[in-house]
Amino acid sequence: MDLHEELPAAVDPEALLALADTHHARAARPLGLREAAGHLVKVYALEAPGRTVSAQDAEAGLRIAARHLELGPLRGSLGLAVLIVHAGGDGDYVLVHSWIEGDMADLAIFAGPVGEPDALRPGRAGLAPCVWEAALLAHERDAYSRHVLDGTGPLAGRLTAWGADTVTGDVR
Repeated sequence: MDLHEELPAAVDPEALLALADTHHARAARPLGLREAAGHLVKVYALEAPGRTVSAQDAEAGLRIAARHLELGPLRGSLGLAVLIVHAGGDGDYVLVHSWIEGDMADLAIFAGPVGEPDALRPGRAGLAPCVWEAALLAHERDAYSRHVLDGTGPLAGRLTAWGADTVTGDVR
């Protein structure tokens, strides 16, 4: 198939080009390591243009994460998680990504209206991270592998290195 002459029927050129025209960077900033439901949690704020993640938003995200992570032992949790509190362009999101047994990960996405953390609910079946959230999670996968799995020395030092390896600034 020559993509310059013919595209598969499901490819929507207008929609793809419209997304490309409006794509922009979003600010990411680490909010430190915290504890939630016995897990060590690396917390991030992710902000659409004109939106800010406040300290109250981060605390609400940690409460949601703690409720989700309480079930961690049933899912094979290894006790490490990443929390993304995303002030999105169309609503608010909380992503709880945790490392589980067998080199696997568990991901929960909560979504809701802007500024109503108590209204955040689990995302619909099949919902996956958006491009900006996925950029943060890709970094976190690499940081986990680099420092925890492939690191050397005592575990405390590996976890300290993992906790310090963060994304700051714009993600695309």
